[in-house]
Amino acid sequence: MRYLIKFSYDGSNYSGFQKQPNMKTIEEEFEKALTKINNGKRTKIVATGRTDKGVHAKCQFAHSDIDIDITEYKLKRALNSNLPDDIHVIETKSVDDNFHARYNVKSKEYKYYINVGEYNPMQRKYVFQYNYKLDIENMKKAIEYFKGTHDFRAFVTENKEKDNCVRTIYNVDIEKKNNGIIIITFRGSGFLRYQVRNMVGILIRVGENKIPPKKVKEILESKDRTKNGKTAPAHGLYLENVEY
Repeated sequence: MRYLIKFSYDGSNYSGFQKQPNMKTIEEEFEKALTKINNGKRTKIVATGRTDKGVHAKCQFAHSDIDIDITEYKLKRALNSNLPDDIHVIETKSVDDNFHARYNVKSKEYKYYINVGEYNPMQRKYVFQYNYKLDIENMKKAIEYFKGTHDFRAFVTENKEKDNCVRTIYNVDIEKKNNGIIIITFRGSGFLRYQVRNMVGILIRVGENKIPPKKVKEILESKDRTKNGKTAPAHGLYLENVEY
């Protein structure tokens, strides 16, 4: 039977989501737990996507095919009993065998957290400690250029000359909280590797008044990664929501 698993995790102690030789990953921990529950049969998961080293998820999904007869509630309990404390299963439910956790996704939402106030050592793994003032109004102007359907080649770190880099961003937002935390939100059809962190990186340059907001449009249309700036640190990024 195929199950859809909704879960969250603290990515601080992992080398990303995807399995890698001799590395601790979210996928590896999940598959070890599922294999144990599934009477020792090697059991894989298929997630909505992969997060990089240090990136967190408040709402991630994956599907898995399990042979044993187990209720949704008992599967949730069994998984949480066998997973590390920094990974938590929120919900499990049985789905049709044709359901696919990645291909059936309608949208994903990412949020990036920046502290522009006093340095906070307790948040250093969860909020980017920028700790300087940023021009929020200019950042709000700049982020609007990302909305819509574009070729995001200029915001992908790897060489993507032969790949399809066209994605649609449905909604963007920048909000500053009273505690000095800036929250940058992107909701779209899907995102390429490092895309969100690269977009945040250029927004920070706008916020520093090093480039004008319209420069973002020029860089986006250039499709040239070398014209973009630094990649924002991973630990400020969260997969916030996935919609089916």
